[in-house]
Amino acid sequence: MSFLELSLKLKGFPLNEAEKELKRIQSLSPDEFAEWQERSKLDILKYHFEKNEFYRNKLSGKLPEKWEDVPILVKSDFQKSGKKLISDTFRENEIYTGYTSGSSGHPFHYAKDKFAHAMTWALIKDRYKSFGLTLDSKQARFYGIPFEKFDYAVEKTKDFLSNRVRFPVFDLSDSMLEKFLEKFRRIKFDYVYGYTNSIVMFARYLLKNNIVLKNFCPTLKICIATSENCTSEDKNIISKAFGVPAVNEYGTSEVDLIAFEDTDGKWRISGENVYMEILDDNGNNYGSGNEGRIILTALHNKAMPFIRYEIGDKAITSQTAGKTEITGLAGGVNDFVILPSGKKSSGVTFYFITRDVLEKSGLLREFIIKQTEINKFIFEVVSDEDIPVSDVKAIQKKMDLYLEPGLKFEIKRVEKIERTKAGKMKHFHSYLK
Repeated sequence: MSFLELSLKLKGFPLNEAEKELKRIQSLSPDEFAEWQERSKLDILKYHFEKNEFYRNKLSGKLPEKWEDVPILVKSDFQKSGKKLISDTFRENEIYTGYTSGSSGHPFHYAKDKFAHAMTWALIKDRYKSFGLTLDSKQARFYGIPFEKFDYAVEKTKDFLSNRVRFPVFDLSDSMLEKFLEKFRRIKFDYVYGYTNSIVMFARYLLKNNIVLKNFCPTLKICIATSENCTSEDKNIISKAFGVPAVNEYGTSEVDLIAFEDTDGKWRISGENVYMEILDDNGNNYGSGNEGRIILTALHNKAMPFIRYEIGDKAITSQTAGKTEITGLAGGVNDFVILPSGKKSSGVTFYFITRDVLEKSGLLREFIIKQTEINKFIFEVVSDEDIPVSDVKAIQKKMDLYLEPGLKFEIKRVEKIERTKAGKMKHFHSYLK
């Protein structure tokens, strides 16, 4: 048993029950599965109407007769709502709570009941198993990490216990990427996991130096790209440089693992845990073959009502043998930060710079960062009031810590943030030529 599984069980997450339920759902015939999804989405709708004050108010105190009349929720619906978001059947010690990363530019607190969270991990375990991985497989993690002493120590401890080695994405210069490569020479990794853009940069470094990573690390089986859309071109670059397949993981922390590519390269939607709709701009169901807005319903989460929840991405789906898969995803990919010293850093770095302000002040509704000059950044924010001077100073200190000293920034309050053509909020934009 992996440390993660043991930890979940000790904390009261019913992983064994979740795995049994997952297998039961997967044993259903296509017709039975469709009936189960239909019943489950209506059951979770009724549950939150009866047990959740926030959601009952959203429905104006009346349960819609048709699913299509159920209102679509967006991220701003969950901001500034506090404990009213939690169903009255749960106490604080009976739920899993988290905070969306803020890398989407739209942060908020969320909650899952323990069974729903266990179902997420049961699903991840199931998908990993098909690639010969367990939850204890050795992971090379291309991710951020907080530099503040206590938080840093916590993350490093979690890395050790979870059998993973972290490759921070704040410095992606050639000299740092060379150090990354040295770790692959020394450590028997089973897989690479992390931000698409950072992994692609490492892959390009390898190709430039005529290196195939698997020759240095023969135990490597697969690369799992997450957080940012990994295009077919990105996958080809990674596969060529790493010498192993690259697969897409797609999810949101507040809902679930939405989709995961299988061994046949099919981007399989996690229908065991979520119900997905693809809608046009008028709210009509597009169905297969058309690009539309992704609307999700979490089928197991009784703690918080993610029902017909719009995540801000667009996708094209198709159905084969009763299974739905994603054939195209229009998600966001952040640009790279280029600094006066020549250092390159992932755009995700700005989440670590702003996270304390995001979590503590509660002022920011939306935000994006623009690099307008080599040493200047503009933070565009939609906020209830001006950002306090103390928070401005805190951001400056974090920029010195995570990027480099001497950078300038200004905060500009705006009425709204412009989306990309795909409707996605791109978190970091570089305007350097």
